[in-house]
Amino acid sequence: MRMLKYAMAASLIAAAPFTMAQQQLSIATGGTGGTYYPYGGGLAELINNHIDGHSAVAEVTGASVENMGLIYRGDSDIALALADTVYQAYSGTGDFEGRELPDTRALASIYPNAVQIVTLADSGIESLQDLKGKRVSVGAPGSGTELNARAVLESNGITYDDITPQRLNFNETADAIRDGDIDAGFWSVGPPTSSILNLATTRDVRLIGLTDEEIANAREEEPVFAAYKLRAGLYEGMEEPVQTISIPNVLTVDASMDEELAYQVTKVLFEKTDELIAIHPAANDTTVEFSVESTPIPFHPGALRYYEEVGAEVSDNQRP
Repeated sequence: MRMLKYAMAASLIAAAPFTMAQQQLSIATGGTGGTYYPYGGGLAELINNHIDGHSAVAEVTGASVENMGLIYRGDSDIALALADTVYQAYSGTGDFEGRELPDTRALASIYPNAVQIVTLADSGIESLQDLKGKRVSVGAPGSGTELNARAVLESNGITYDDITPQRLNFNETADAIRDGDIDAGFWSVGPPTSSILNLATTRDVRLIGLTDEEIANAREEEPVFAAYKLRAGLYEGMEEPVQTISIPNVLTVDASMDEELAYQVTKVLFEKTDELIAIHPAANDTTVEFSVESTPIPFHPGALRYYEEVGAEVSDNQRP
């Protein structure tokens, strides 16, 4: 009987490392028609393949704003979110006024989102001002797309009272444009994105460019915006580059994340980037240089350790 007890105890001890190996991380992303979900799935693969003791899965969510709440409540371990949303959550400003999340930390800024305003080629909409009086998707509820759309519109004298706003996710927006249920839609996402690619193969589309003045107005409203050009040929029928704005996407965690885990995730992100690029081209912008230039909140101590190891110049406001 005593030998049986010893055998059972030994089997439990032997099983302990296996239990640790099954510790799963939840990565909050966005809808399936955007870039967050495939990118988050790629990050999950990196964790599964290269970080001992952990596995990961990408979760479909309402994107940036919702993701910050998921991190705060501990319902997700890692989240992708737009830099303006992340900064507002950290500082308790904007949409997060009165509900500051000071324990939000960054692992990295991973690529820029481009604000992409899409309509059908024969819609007669050729400028931002032409959206007045039109049915416009401003993004899913709780998404960074809506925050960006509102900032671009309002900084240029267009309110929701001037349009008929629809709060649709990326796939719903593409379907509604294709079917004539709306006139135009906003995407704030890493280009190219699958929902616009698919729309452009079935209908002739136009991407609406922003003027220098409109970009300047938007940047005054939201300093994390930067001018950005969508390259010619990005989508079928897009013969000329289109000027717009971009905003960094930030990989966020809670300050309570284990320092070694944060270090390992940051390390694998930058040292296995080629595997991410094979999943989505947005990862071409996943570099240490872009991260330290673009991240608006403090890095997690584990991430900071990696940046210091590789000799990156981290600013004072990026230190916890």
